[in-house]
Amino acid sequence: MTNDISSSLRPALVMTGLFAILLGLAYPLAMTGIGQALFPRQANGSLVTESGRVIGSTVVGQAFTSERYFNTRPSAAGASDQGGYDGLASSGSNLGPASQALHDRVQADLQRMQAATPGRPVPSDLVTTSASGLDPDISPEAALYQVDRVARARGLEPDALRRLVAGSIEEPVLGFIGDRRVNVFELNRRLDALRAKPVP
Repeated sequence: MTNDISSSLRPALVMTGLFAILLGLAYPLAMTGIGQALFPRQANGSLVTESGRVIGSTVVGQAFTSERYFNTRPSAAGASDQGGYDGLASSGSNLGPASQALHDRVQADLQRMQAATPGRPVPSDLVTTSASGLDPDISPEAALYQVDRVARARGLEPDALRRLVAGSIEEPVLGFIGDRRVNVFELNRRLDALRAKPVP
């Protein structure tokens, strides 16, 4: 009987060790190598540098809260008093529809936005968080909603900003995968490149 157990156990241990090496070591190293060789920028986080300094990433959101910039959607990743968008704390808020804390936060955001742009409905993605808390994109409607506020803060023509937003819209992949979206980081970089002109 002892021989039967050892003869059955040996192949199981060998296969476990083999697959641990193949799938736990060889496969991840191969995928990392292929990613670094074929897509080095994406494999390293799609980081954007300026004057030799990393200023952000096109695939990980960051908080823009100044009136001079297009704002991102709220983030539940990390401390809310620090704007969220903590890459080490990626998650949603886990607050359900009956949560008073969620209701109060959304109401406060709605009131703030309606005070800046009265009489217009606030797009839902400007007051709701994404599942990851690190979403870099907003809907085109959310970007256009902010045009008048940003134009006032920067002394720019609203029509120029509408054209900037229209030129920043990314279409769904292959025409049907995903939604139309605007990358807030890229939009704000283009915004900084515009020269301020006084509004008549």
